[in-house]
Amino acid sequence: MDDFLIYSGYLILSLNLILYTYSFFRKEKANVFFVSYLAFAFLMQFSMEVMYFLRMNNLFAVNIFFIGQMVLLALFYKSLLVIKSQKIFVTTSLFVALLILTIQLMMDSSQFLKFNLFEITLTSLLIVIFALLHLYNMLTENKEFYYVSIGLIFYLLASTVLFLIGNLSSELSNDLKYLTWILNAFLLLVYQFFILYDWIKSFSKKVQ
Repeated sequence: MDDFLIYSGYLILSLNLILYTYSFFRKEKANVFFVSYLAFAFLMQFSMEVMYFLRMNNLFAVNIFFIGQMVLLALFYKSLLVIKSQKIFVTTSLFVALLILTIQLMMDSSQFLKFNLFEITLTSLLIVIFALLHLYNMLTENKEFYYVSIGLIFYLLASTVLFLIGNLSSELSNDLKYLTWILNAFLLLVYQFFILYDWIKSFSKKVQ
């Protein structure tokens, strides 16, 4: 069951990358930062899967993924915002978050090789704030990347809670920890379907 969820998520991610890349290069409709995010996510997931297969410690790759995800999605939402003060907020928040993470690593470089719960929570919640800001703007604007933002908020909030539970339950049964990873794989699959649905609603008619 776990392999089915994980590889289904990879499959839909690959499909989304192909579709959004096609829309960008052929019709120049898809956002370049979002396409970059999908490509980055695909490469990181593939790399982590290879390292897991080779029985290598891939936690440093997990940390790279969360930081890279924050940077690319911050640039993505900044490109969608039209109000200058909101753009400044995104830029400032991203800079402060990167500064905090840099200081943390300087104080304890071993955090980069561990499951950094603080980093995951900080980067995820910051993206959620950017997505909520975009959703607020869409109350009076066109719904651009609407379903992507809904799916992203749902996935990041839920997965962050699961990571917190998994960390707090480290002394509990392996079954509970296994359940949190299964739920996270399911949430990731649902998120990828949100991205796919957004392409169908917003871009499918534009690639013809």
